Amino acid sequence: MNTSSSQAASHQERGASRSLSSGGRFTLLAIACLTIMVGTVVAPGLLNIASALKVGSYASWLITLPSLGAVLFAPIAGRMIDRLGAYRVLIGGLFLYGLLGAGGALLEGTVMVFADRILLGGVTAVVMAGGTTLISEWYHGHARLKMIALQGMSIELGGVIFLFVSGVLAGIAWQLSFGLYLLAWVLLAMLWMMVPKQSPVALESEATDGAAGAVASSLNSVYLAAAISLTLFFTAIVMLPERLNMLGLDEAATGIFLAGISLVAVIAAMLMPWVSRTLREMPTLVLAFVLYSASLFVFQQAESMVVMSLGAVLAGMGFGFSIPLLNHMTVERSHVAVRGRNLSYLTMAIFLGQFLTSFLEFLPGGGREVFGFAAVLGLIFAVLYLAAHLLKQTSRAA
Repeated sequence: MNTSSSQAASHQERGASRSLSSGGRFTLLAIACLTIMVGTVVAPGLLNIASALKVGSYASWLITLPSLGAVLFAPIAGRMIDRLGAYRVLIGGLFLYGLLGAGGALLEGTVMVFADRILLGGVTAVVMAGGTTLISEWYHGHARLKMIALQGMSIELGGVIFLFVSGVLAGIAWQLSFGLYLLAWVLLAMLWMMVPKQSPVALESEATDGAAGAVASSLNSVYLAAAISLTLFFTAIVMLPERLNMLGLDEAATGIFLAGISLVAVIAAMLMPWVSRTLREMPTLVLAFVLYSASLFVFQQAESMVVMSLGAVLAGMGFGFSIPLLNHMTVERSHVAVRGRNLSYLTMAIFLGQFLTSFLEFLPGGGREVFGFAAVLGLIFAVLYLAAHLLKQTSRAA
């Protein structure tokens, strides 16, 4: 072991002694739930909510417009985190998340509703990047990989809980779904009480000062993979309510089905560290794209709920094997001085993938053709990343 590696290990051991309490760890994981909640809270009752807000002709945009806000504001969020610190920025983000999210139920008309959704998305970028930055400051090495895998599990567990609860609430009154956004204020209080304002990030900074030049060039492929991954995932989230309605499911049942996808993703995220260590990072990413494609093909062809359930399992596995892995890859390849900025770019890529699904309705053909198009897209990127991986392995062997 060389000197720098020894120093890094020493610093990690010292940082480990200043680990978060179980309450602090739970708080950071719970905050991650807000990132998927921003769009999916309205999914089970989408048609009724859009009609009540007088945006019925653009219902799917209620889910995807927050993604545009995240894309627009993510670079600003990253610079704020690097300059002001993740803790302070996250506090402001959580307050605005609850205000803009719950306040959306009081608005009407395209301009006001869409402006609120865009601003909510911008705040979500702050929450997502700030939360992951705090995790990266408190955890290192294998502990960090495990924590980021748990973060991915939390995101999808939030999907399980909030999609189900939102479906039930939307069946009672559409306005009740928006009350779920106020969870951000509860988490703000928990952050204030359970997570110390000063993290052991300085230790890592000392240990990694010599590695700053080796990380930035390898992140473009990570950002692209994140954008495509979320495009494929949200193709299912946006298109399935209509597809399930044709098969006879009501709003509550649709929420349960979508929650099932998230439940599978929780399990897959839990398995991701083991899969990544076994297959290596890039093959795991390729596997995720293949799983996405298979799920979309099943959604296109299925004529029964039994077969549709198989698609739900495959879609959840695709998410669980991709997004937590890409989060970890970004953290590991980023110097601490610019980690907030790089994580904000990852956030931008993730939400760009979500926003691209806004244009699915403009594709020729019906819903089934959209599923088929997305399935082919997933296979194309699986082949591209596999080829890049094999080429890299060949060049190393040479």
